[in-house]
Amino acid sequence: MDFLHRHIEALVFCSPSPISTDEIQKCLSEMFESELPKEHILAALSDLQLKYATEDFSFGLEQIAGGYQFLTKPAYQSSISILLKQQSQKRLSTAQLETLSIIAYKQPVTKTEVEQIRGVSCDYSIQKLLEKELLTIKGKAETIGRPILYGTSEKFMEYFGINALTDLPQPKDFTSEENQIGEVKD
Repeated sequence: MDFLHRHIEALVFCSPSPISTDEIQKCLSEMFESELPKEHILAALSDLQLKYATEDFSFGLEQIAGGYQFLTKPAYQSSISILLKQQSQKRLSTAQLETLSIIAYKQPVTKTEVEQIRGVSCDYSIQKLLEKELLTIKGKAETIGRPILYGTSEKFMEYFGINALTDLPQPKDFTSEENQIGEVKD
């Protein structure tokens, strides 16, 4: 079975984004010219996760965004943060983070709806988020003018290290205040 493990390692290593078990199965089945049971792939992935969980490695095999990817362990955060600091041009601005968070929680959403929530124009932020492939166009709304609907992409989940949108932090329950502006109190 070491043979299978090494092939899976190679696929995970060379994949620029998290690779799913279906993609692994498809590649290996084509290579071996026979159907490879998914159970064997899952067992090998589990073995590899245990192997890389040891302290011999500075990275681990993690399940993320619906697939598997090698990621650096938290103990090496300080050295990685220096590298990321040096690559600051890839960081998201505050405006981009605000825009992205609104879209993540409200998706699918139009640019106008995001602008109503933020109170400022979001043209530049949305354009940059599309360029960074953190947003995708989900279609067009059925309202007048048929505005474009935006949502998050798989790269968004990879960027923030989550498997599904349900993994996003949930806002605390807000209680309505006793006396809100514009309401008449009885």
